[in-house]
Amino acid sequence: MKKNKKGKVYIIGAGPGDAGLMTLKGVDCLREADVVIYDYLVSKDLLKYAKADARFIYAGKQGGAHTLSQWQINDLLVKEAKAGNIVARLKGGDPFIFGRGGEEAEKLSENKIPFEIVPGVTSAIAVPAYAGIPLTHRGLTSTVAFVTGHEDPTKERSDINWPALSRIGTLVFLMGVKNIEKIVQELKDNGRSPKTPAALIRWGTTPKQEILEGNLSNIVKLAWERKFAPPAILVVGEVVALRDTLQWFDSRPLFGKGVVITRPEKQADDLAKLLMKEGANPIHFPTIKIVPPPDWRELDAAIKNLEDYNWLIFTSANGVVFFFERLFAKKKDIRDLKGIKICCIGPATAQQVANRGIKVDLVPKKFISEGILESFARTNLKGKKILLARAAEARDVLPEGLKKLGAKVDVATAYVTVNSGKKKNELEELLKDNQVDVITFTSSSTVNNFIKIMGSGFKLLTSVKIACIGPVTAAAAKKAGFSVDIHQEEYTMEGLVGALNAYFGKKTAGKRGKK
Repeated sequence: MKKNKKGKVYIIGAGPGDAGLMTLKGVDCLREADVVIYDYLVSKDLLKYAKADARFIYAGKQGGAHTLSQWQINDLLVKEAKAGNIVARLKGGDPFIFGRGGEEAEKLSENKIPFEIVPGVTSAIAVPAYAGIPLTHRGLTSTVAFVTGHEDPTKERSDINWPALSRIGTLVFLMGVKNIEKIVQELKDNGRSPKTPAALIRWGTTPKQEILEGNLSNIVKLAWERKFAPPAILVVGEVVALRDTLQWFDSRPLFGKGVVITRPEKQADDLAKLLMKEGANPIHFPTIKIVPPPDWRELDAAIKNLEDYNWLIFTSANGVVFFFERLFAKKKDIRDLKGIKICCIGPATAQQVANRGIKVDLVPKKFISEGILESFARTNLKGKKILLARAAEARDVLPEGLKKLGAKVDVATAYVTVNSGKKKNELEELLKDNQVDVITFTSSSTVNNFIKIMGSGFKLLTSVKIACIGPVTAAAAKKAGFSVDIHQEEYTMEGLVGALNAYFGKKTAGKRGKK
């Protein structure tokens, strides 16, 4: 047991799938946890909020296959808390709505373990909302009921009052796919019209959301034909017909599109967020990682003599990050940059500098090395000394061009780009399952290392498109044998997503999200 530390369990509703639907309190409790025990339907994106040294224990139940039985989960919560750990028990949806959170809390109470319940957004409410189905509507119904579609199999008989239930305006059956035939028959037998609209919603609130619309007379047949499988909910009622008018989530430009991000893992979040806003399913497959150089001699020498430079040029956000980390490591700070003008290749790089309270003097109109040279062509660089802090391997266009303009240029290695070590089978499985629509490349190094990972004989399906940021990246992709299908005028992440939107069309629904 941890000395002087008392264990505690937070039973947290992790929401229905969209990580953005986790409550702020849930995130705060997750950040506090030493141990995180999570279920199958919990978004993996939530795990990043945990402490760096937190332990993760998967306790998911999928299709009847249990990683841990419920009694094992109960015992595990008690064991970890008694060991002095703060435990975050992440449960899909809300823990007290068909989530067996009450059973877990009872076990903790029996063992005098302190616990808190953090409510979550239940799929019963969120999933219909993302499907464009309001559960109540002034002109249609003022009553709604949530029903489990999978009762405790040890019960001798059902405790569902079907005659009463059939008279309620909107019915939401959770985990109802396997028993849909029985559910529909009971409703019809108890007076519900066969013409009553019904919808099955699978993987609701996620980019994999799939919706099947019908009515009580045909929804079972449609489900079998489509092989509609869990996780899904069934919504029954006149409100289902409003989906045609209120559909929003799966009408977004990139809905359901699987977009591979090859950027380094730590830098992929911004692009992933932009993609998710447009409905895409970001697939993280970093082909490179950014590491410090094998030695700091070049950069240390430059930092030691900062006062000698007239200009400091950054050609990437990584260069900014590593430069300032080294600057501070050498017991210097931004005051030592006094009198030095700063040029950044693009707005993302400039923002990294601005975040440190420093004004950027020059950002070229074209966010490439040639753009920097065009901007400096109007400046007298004769005799000026320039420090270029960048990656170990980069094109010589910029330093050579600056020298031709009369400048003295010192190139200092600030970081190194290396292979991420990803395995090709991770992406191959997704490609086989037709889960990939686009592969994005944001630099020539992401292209080159993609080929190293996948092998020189790798052939891409014609249905999978290639999107590149900037002409240099596009040239590297073409050299690797790819057809560049999507590129943009603005060489930024926002520009890339805008180009994807334009390519696929604003009203195009993803192939896995069609009715």
